[in-house]
Amino acid sequence: MNRREFLATAAAPLLIPGQRNPAYQVGAYYFPNYHVDPRNEKVHGQGWTEWELVRAAQPRYPGHRQPKRPLWGYEDEADPRVMARKIDAAADHALNHWLFDWYYYDGPFLNRCLDEGFLKAANNNRLQFALMWANHDWLDIQPAKRAEPAPLQFPGAVTAATFDRITDLLIERYFSHPSHWRIDARPYFSIYEAWHFAAGLGGAEPARAALARFREKVHAAGFDGLHLNAVAAGLRVPPAETAYHNRRELLSYLGFDSVTCYVWVQHTQLRNFPETDYRDVAADAVRYWRQANSEFGLPFHPNVTMGWDSSPRTCQTDRFDNSGYPFTPVLKGNTPAAFHDALRSAKEFLDSRSEPKILTLNAWNEWTEGSYLEPDTENGLAYLQAIASVFGI
Repeated sequence: MNRREFLATAAAPLLIPGQRNPAYQVGAYYFPNYHVDPRNEKVHGQGWTEWELVRAAQPRYPGHRQPKRPLWGYEDEADPRVMARKIDAAADHALNHWLFDWYYYDGPFLNRCLDEGFLKAANNNRLQFALMWANHDWLDIQPAKRAEPAPLQFPGAVTAATFDRITDLLIERYFSHPSHWRIDARPYFSIYEAWHFAAGLGGAEPARAALARFREKVHAAGFDGLHLNAVAAGLRVPPAETAYHNRRELLSYLGFDSVTCYVWVQHTQLRNFPETDYRDVAADAVRYWRQANSEFGLPFHPNVTMGWDSSPRTCQTDRFDNSGYPFTPVLKGNTPAAFHDALRSAKEFLDSRSEPKILTLNAWNEWTEGSYLEPDTENGLAYLQAIASVFGI
């Protein structure tokens, strides 16, 4: 080895097995309902968090694996010290970023996890973050009662004035943070229900204008631009809409840059009740990726889902039947080995294209939907280790 080669090697960063491979950007959705929020307390009582549903979950049929128990206990995610351990676990197992489910109902909701937990954690430089604006209606399904409409607590539609306030907050508080995830130097922002956003503003034309103003503000703040992502399940064409006629035209008209998915069950069918085999749904997901890659006309970021069991969100004394969310089939056989194989399929799909190698995972902590990467008492760190074995260095 000559002197130049030696110096180049010595200057290179130390790569620890399990750290993320820079060629892949693997991010997990983060559902922030495991800390106390004042609005939740008004509905559910003092100190309530969704951990209460996790604790209360019971087996709903023979062989049903409930309750799930977190290995680290029922922690407060708004505590920076608690969040620091989560960050280390994610970064040590090849995750590049978290996509926080972000809520705004006439003001921020469930925001203390990000604002007080992640942003104040001493090690938040180890993991990037971005926001997925969960602009859906918030229904009271904590828990849901069988055959009864879930009460509406907070409507998800916003006015143009509210959206302007939202975008100012996004740029000032989040986009400017050094750990914010960017694609080609542009801050990433995802919208869960693009159709709901457009409907709230009065249609596609005012929605396009609002997003154009958003981009202008991002550019004026000194960024190269905005990377605007849409969640596929939230792409619909209202009957009265004339500006576009299909989902591809909707994305083009509104100016989105990419599409992704939140969870498999939004685009694959759970055919058997009470349990559907995980590997069958994984195979359906691969077929969907290929379809979506050509349908939308934009870069498509595939999703791998760790599991599905929304029964903790049901009233535990109600009959458990296939009567609609959250009374739905459960994914069985979602072992760490099966999850590993699904990740391998996703890696092969990413490697087959020239587009950026970006993958979303459901989810870091969707405990009440049975899809979580955080360690539990049954499998420990096995799901995180599966990510590291496929996407780590």
